[in-house]
Amino acid sequence: QVQLQESGPGLVKASQTLSLTCTVSGASITANYEYYWSWIRQAPGKGLEWMGAITYSGSTYYSPALENRASISRDTSKNQFTLQLTSVTPEDTAVYYCARARVLRLTTRSVGDWGQGTQVAVSS
Repeated sequence: QVQLQESGPGLVKASQTLSLTCTVSGASITANYEYYWSWIRQAPGKGLEWMGAITYSGSTYYSPALENRASISRDTSKNQFTLQLTSVTPEDTAVYYCARARVLRLTTRSVGDWGQGTQVAVSS
């Protein structure tokens, strides 16, 4: 059974770069072409927002709404993938999730496998 675990700082200052890591166990991030490995977030009082994804081959996809601030990479030796979000503002305060699914723009927790989420606050 696949498990995903997010890690990173709980507090980031505005204008800095947020870096979060998703550690995957029970499955290889390079093994199955059917899956997208995604980052999704949920700001207070708002719905789930898909941010981007990386595939088994390392191809990446991003939400245009992030205006090129997001970057997803991976460390196959550690079976991890990482989100970097530049120039953060208080509007980036949210619970950040990593997930695995067969769909790209994942916006429902009823599909796929999800981590428990990590709270990130951006101070002004």
